[in-house]
Amino acid sequence: MDFALTDDQEMLRASAREFLTRQCPAARVREAAEHAEGHSESLDREIAAMGWNGILVPEAYGGLGLGVLDAAVLLTELGSAAAPGPFLFSSILSTALLVQFGSAAQRKRWLPPLSSGTATATIAWLEASDRLDAAGIETVARERGRHYVLRGQKLFVPFAGRADLLIVVARTAGGPADGGVTLFLVPAQAPGLRIRPLDNVDRTRPLYAVNLGGVETEPSAILGKRGRGSVVLDRMLDLAAVAVAADSLGGSDRVLEMSVAYSRTREQFGRPIGSFQAIKHIAAEMVTDIEPGRSLLWYAAYAQDAKLRDASRAASMAKAYLCDVYSRSADRGVQIHGGIGFTWEHDVHFWFKRAKWNELAFGDVAFHRERIARLGGY
Repeated sequence: MDFALTDDQEMLRASAREFLTRQCPAARVREAAEHAEGHSESLDREIAAMGWNGILVPEAYGGLGLGVLDAAVLLTELGSAAAPGPFLFSSILSTALLVQFGSAAQRKRWLPPLSSGTATATIAWLEASDRLDAAGIETVARERGRHYVLRGQKLFVPFAGRADLLIVVARTAGGPADGGVTLFLVPAQAPGLRIRPLDNVDRTRPLYAVNLGGVETEPSAILGKRGRGSVVLDRMLDLAAVAVAADSLGGSDRVLEMSVAYSRTREQFGRPIGSFQAIKHIAAEMVTDIEPGRSLLWYAAYAQDAKLRDASRAASMAKAYLCDVYSRSADRGVQIHGGIGFTWEHDVHFWFKRAKWNELAFGDVAFHRERIARLGGY
C-alpha cells in the first residue's frame, strides 16, 4: 500500500516552496500585517499568475481542475510561509462550494474571475452565537414579491473589506431549532450591505462585521437548494477543517525549522543552546507531534474526493489534532527563542498568532472532538 504523494503532487509542493521562499519571506508577511486590509496586493497578483487560485476550478472555467489533496499540499506550503491573503477563503472554500452547488449560470459568472484572481469571495457564516450549525443562524431572508430581503448581522467574516462576493447564510424558514437555512450569493456592492473591521489576533487575516439591512437578492442568487443550506454548511465545514489543518501542518513545520535554526546560533555559557538536552527534547517532542498529523491530513484531504463516507470524520480528526499541535509547537517555539520570541521585532510571533487563530477557526478542538464522537456513534 502506497501512502506517498504522487510525482505531480511532489512537484507542486516543491514549486510552491521555491516560489514562497523567494516571494513570501517573513518581511513580506510583516508588510502585509501592517497593511490596513492585511494583505499584499503584489503577492496576490503573483499567486494569481501561478494559477493557484483555480486549483479546484474545472478546466472548462479556466482552472487547474485538481482535487482537495492537491489543494492541501499547496495550503501546507502557504501555511509554512504564513502567507497573507484571502486564498483559503476565496480560492478554496468559496470556489469549492460554487463548483459543487452552484447553478450553471452561477458557475459561469463567478468561477472564471475567481480562478484568474480578478475577483475575491468570502464566507459570511458566523453570528453572535458563534455556532456552526443551522441553529446559530438568526439572519433572515424573507420573500417579498420576486425577491428575497436579507436582514441580520454576520461576524468574523474574513477579508469582507476587499471581497467582490459574499456567500451569506440566512434563515428562510423555521426557528433556531429547525433547519430551514439557505445560502445566497451577495455582491459586495449590494445596497443595504455595510462592512466594518473587527480586531483580530492574526493581522494577516482581517475580520469584519457585515450588516445586512434589507439587502435584496433574486431567487437566482440561491446557492444550492432553498431550505437545504445545512447540507452545504456540512460540506463547507469539512473543507474548512481540512484547509485549516493543512495550514497548521505547514506552520508547525516552519516553527520547528525556525526554532532549530535559532538554537544552533544562540549561545549561552559559551555554547549553542541547541546542545542542551532540554532544548533537544523540546524539538524532539515537536517532531513527534507533527509527523502523525501529516498522515491524518493527507487521508482527510483524500477522503474529500474519493471516500466521502469518511470525509467528515477524517476532516475533524485532522483539524482537532493539527490545530492542537500547531498551538503547542508555537508555544514551544517561543520558549526556545526566549524573551525575543514575544517581541514584535522577531518573526516567530506571526506563526504564534496564526496558530491561535487556527485553533478557534471553524470550530475549536473541543467542537471537532465532539463531532468525531457523534459521527462515530460513541
